[in-house]
Amino acid sequence: MKFRPLHDRVLVRRIAAEEKSAGGIIIPDNAKEKPQEGEVLAVGAGTISEKGDVRPLDVKAGDRILFGKWSGTEVKIDGEELLIMKESDVMGIVA
Repeated sequence: MKFRPLHDRVLVRRIAAEEKSAGGIIIPDNAKEKPQEGEVLAVGAGTISEKGDVRPLDVKAGDRILFGKWSGTEVKIDGEELLIMKESDVMGIVA
């Protein structure tokens, strides 16, 4: 299925969390926190100003981003858990 977010929304796939801590301790599944890093899969056209101009988004498909712990709405598309969030929920792009 093809999916294109509207306006200033982005479609994100979470990047898997680490299985071990920095000290080498294996973290069980029920103790893991959801990762706050993801890959942008699709972006909307941009925000519309009061004048009617469209401002394109700063993020693009393929970017690795950081976002807030409670950001976005979880959806299931083609059996895959994804997030849809506004561009303002994105904290930054990982270079």
